[in-house]
Amino acid sequence: MSIKLFKDLQVVNREIKSLTKKIEKMIVAVDKLEKVKPVKKAAAKPKAKKKVAPQKVTTKKKAAKSTDTEKIIKIINRSKKGVDVATLIKKTGFNNKKISNIVHRAYKTGKIKRVGTGIYVGA
Repeated sequence: MSIKLFKDLQVVNREIKSLTKKIEKMIVAVDKLEKVKPVKKAAAKPKAKKKVAPQKVTTKKKAAKSTDTEKIIKIINRSKKGVDVATLIKKTGFNNKKISNIVHRAYKTGKIKRVGTGIYVGA
């Protein structure tokens, strides 16, 4: 009886992880949509000024980079005890180098703190 219960709990755990990944993908998609909508409205108004449009394109590229950073910072801020790089890899799916770069930048800007070796918490 306990083995069956254990297997059932494992199945539920896998389903919860799957749903969590789907929700995180939806959050990223909604964030992208929210950032794209204001840019399109602003680009539609100044049609006479052609020099403004290339600046808007530059803003879009920066927004795409900041979403990965924001995602990692949100994960770190949610944790009370702190998060290590391995946990960030599991939750985001990013590679080790990308996470290390983002964590380093966030630490330098003061958005996160280091609690121990490889453990980070929100500032």
